Amino acid sequence: MSERFVLAREGCDLVGERWPGGAQLVVLLHEGVSDRRGWRQVAGLLAPQVTVVAYDRRGYGESPVSTAPFTHVDDVLAILDREQARRAWLAGASAGGGLALDTALLAPDRIAGLVLFGTAVSGAPEPELDPATQRFEGVLDAAIAAADLAEQNRLETWLWLDGPAQPEGRVGGEARALALDMNAIILRNGAREDEGGGGVDAWSRLDEVQVPVTVACGELDGPFLVDRSQQLAARLPRARYRELPGMAHQPYLEDPRQVADVLLGALAGT
Repeated sequence: MSERFVLAREGCDLVGERWPGGAQLVVLLHEGVSDRRGWRQVAGLLAPQVTVVAYDRRGYGESPVSTAPFTHVDDVLAILDREQARRAWLAGASAGGGLALDTALLAPDRIAGLVLFGTAVSGAPEPELDPATQRFEGVLDAAIAAADLAEQNRLETWLWLDGPAQPEGRVGGEARALALDMNAIILRNGAREDEGGGGVDAWSRLDEVQVPVTVACGELDGPFLVDRSQQLAARLPRARYRELPGMAHQPYLEDPRQVADVLLGALAGT
């Protein structure tokens, strides 16, 4: 069972959950179209082997939009301090993975290792998009211009949950309902992924990341993300790559067991 907590920070109370377990702490960082709920099934599978924490970043889930300047890296470190953890593993998806990398560069003494899923990377070059991904740009721009949040949510869920080259609705049931609900809150809040950046150019500093890193990406994710993930694994000093067959950008919703196994394997060094 998880324990809900609220961590008071300047400009925002961060809402999170904690799954008590072993001495090792793993902090799960959600992506830009989800909140901590996306990690719940994975967290339940990781505990009690390890202690797990997941929280909603500012403007996501139950954490309100910040009323004061902040950096997400400082918030991560505040979570570690709350847990009285000298070092922790960070597991991040997409924007959460980019945050994990930035934290490892800005506070290397606090990070034991990283697991990154379809990750963003601060300072990475603008990607060349494949035709399947490009077709979403125009229709998403139109939905944004029309302030049609429902249509924007539908299209973003198709892009990220199903995969850009896959039919809409490839992933259904509770996973789709949750994906739509998490992203709807973000769209209503107007949360911006570029807020709270740490001013890090991780892409040019990958050689400084000396902790073990597992880079994973769904086989059906956007080709530019698959390519970036493979490049990342090749350039990081202590990294390895894991392909996730038959999944797109939100593998923790599609197959929590496989994602948990990737995490446990990373912790065990296997």
